[in-house]
Amino acid sequence: MINRATLVGFSQLMRLEKPIGSLLLLWPTYWALWIAAQGFPRWDVLIVFTVGVFFMRSAGCVINDFADRKVDGHVERTKHRPLAAGTVTSKQALGLFFTLLIVSFLLVLTMNSLTIGLSFVAVALAATYPFMKRFTHMPQVVLGMAFGWAIPMGFAAQSNELPTVCWWLFLANIAWTVAYDTMYGMVDREDDLKIGVKSTAILFGRYDLIAVGLLQIITLACLIKVTLLAAIHPVFYVAIFIVAILFVLQQRNCIKRTREAYFASFIANNYVGLTLFIGLVIAYLLD
Repeated sequence: MINRATLVGFSQLMRLEKPIGSLLLLWPTYWALWIAAQGFPRWDVLIVFTVGVFFMRSAGCVINDFADRKVDGHVERTKHRPLAAGTVTSKQALGLFFTLLIVSFLLVLTMNSLTIGLSFVAVALAATYPFMKRFTHMPQVVLGMAFGWAIPMGFAAQSNELPTVCWWLFLANIAWTVAYDTMYGMVDREDDLKIGVKSTAILFGRYDLIAVGLLQIITLACLIKVTLLAAIHPVFYVAIFIVAILFVLQQRNCIKRTREAYFASFIANNYVGLTLFIGLVIAYLLD
């Protein structure tokens, strides 16, 4: 029997009150759809991918909390999560996870066969990422792949092909994701060190901001390559320049070396994704 407390727990597991993760997944998806369509994508594709982003991100959060259910209680930021607090059982969490996956797959079934085939990789990435922090100091790379897999899926759905520009955009998103999730990991670094959880924030150590800066430069370089390959209107370079400024501001904020500063810089990446999306919309309107 699912009671009110369980429903609230489900909502918390899905992070309904914290949309930042959905937005960070949504913006790259929209980049891919607009570039693949060279303008506004098909309505059916846009609707399926917008709704799919929400369900897949929610599924990823649920399986992440399931993987971390025995360690979240030892981390200040996560000790009140439903599985750690006992308001939701492991069996209920897994049931929610598979329900979200099924709904997402039903959405994908309305797309072409290439997109359907790629969706199996998306599920594998979403399901394995949360466990990577036990085996490697670079789970953020797997997260970048998981968050970016909507890019090849978007190209497949819109144009039924996977051109070179698709993979450069995918690489840009991986570099960007590792950069912002490293800042997110810096919030929990002291707790993670105590419980033995691995992350790029721990791997980079005192060179963390330098590493994040290099990843941000790689992101910008890949975006320039995408602009050239896709022959996007030069106005898009203005968006890339604004993003470069946003990256500098993030770095400047992180110099404070406080959890609040790290988290604020992480959240600010929503404006990075939004800026690039607006830049693409304007670029294709001008073409």
